[in-house]
Amino acid sequence: MLKPEDNERVTRVGKGTPMGELFRRYWIPALLCEELPEKDGAPVRVRLLGEDLIAFRDSDGEIGLLDAYCPHRRAPMFYGRNEECGLRCVYHGWKFDRHGNCTDMPSEPAGTPLQAKVKMAAYPTVERGGIIWTYMGPKDTMPEPPDYEWMRAPQSHRFISKTWEDCNWLQAMEGGLDTAHSSFVHNEFIGNEASLRNQDRSPRIEVERTDYGYYYVSTRSLKDGTSYCRLYHYVMPNQQMRSGTVKFLAGAGDEDPHAVPKMDGHFWVPVDDEHTYVYNWSCAVTDKGFPDGWTEKWESFMGRGKDDLIPGTFRLKRNLANDYLIDRDVQRMKTYSGIKGLNTQDYALQEGMGPIVDRSKEFLGTSDRAIVAMRRQLIEATYQVEKGERPPAADPRTHRNIRPVDRVLNADQAWKDVFAKEAVSKW
Repeated sequence: MLKPEDNERVTRVGKGTPMGELFRRYWIPALLCEELPEKDGAPVRVRLLGEDLIAFRDSDGEIGLLDAYCPHRRAPMFYGRNEECGLRCVYHGWKFDRHGNCTDMPSEPAGTPLQAKVKMAAYPTVERGGIIWTYMGPKDTMPEPPDYEWMRAPQSHRFISKTWEDCNWLQAMEGGLDTAHSSFVHNEFIGNEASLRNQDRSPRIEVERTDYGYYYVSTRSLKDGTSYCRLYHYVMPNQQMRSGTVKFLAGAGDEDPHAVPKMDGHFWVPVDDEHTYVYNWSCAVTDKGFPDGWTEKWESFMGRGKDDLIPGTFRLKRNLANDYLIDRDVQRMKTYSGIKGLNTQDYALQEGMGPIVDRSKEFLGTSDRAIVAMRRQLIEATYQVEKGERPPAADPRTHRNIRPVDRVLNADQAWKDVFAKEAVSKW
């Protein structure tokens, strides 16, 4: 459990809040590159850490991320004209480049000194791994851009998607860090004792702190005397990495999308205090990359495929308003939840908790060790920022070569020995 004041500290993300200022010390995803496909194309609304912004790709192909409103009379820049390396407000024609500089002020007399004084809030951006990243903190603390292994992999070996979630970012991320829940809400084959999820529903959790956050290992005992061990990484403040090299859904046959050796993970990016964008990435760890059609199969299995989204949005058709289309007959006979899609199952529970969970009412157990460790590190990091110190993982060198691993180990094998040789990046 957390004290109410600590719960406030780690959930509120607006400018000037402890967690908001911590997030502003990292590069964070702002939108997908595919959302701005062409030069001088339509601007896109962005809401990030409680701030309303507008993104555009200028005539040179560079990304601008500006205040959503013109500094003249606060007209919405979404309706602006994207032309000649700048975004022009259609109200009075004031034009701004991607750095927020006013480059034209046609409604004022020529040579007006006002033009040099007017500037829009603008945040730097970089494009890497299919994501447009931004840094929203002080210039003197801006770290190098992110450089994860999955971003360096060939395009044929990786993909990224994005989904909207109606709840606070922290309860969404805690669902990702919680490995025990997969034996229950994600149990797609009730009664199938061959499934790794069903053989041991009480994994042992070990957490090892690092300079980027921590890694943690879950161990499940299997009936043949072996153990299934999975090493995850938590990279502060909002990313989890996990491996999927072991076929997880025994009984699913060749349709098991987990059968492709890969690693994957999520970034939980606060839109504001009560809404989150989840960036979902996967990276094949085979020489050949992903098989044809696998990406579509995986996204559909997770419940976030093309047909699972409300057209033109990143929102799920199955949502809180329609109880995620839960099928009680399926729940009785086949799956634990009765809800289609692994991510959809997560959202049903995380959004169902309410916009922001009151963690002072919790009773935590041994399976929550990774969550407790994460909360402590976040709280510590907010105080570090308040003291003017650099928080963990701000330097990309601390995590550029980490890789998650999972294996079935014999009784005489120690996971530390096996994983030390395999948790090494390829690219």
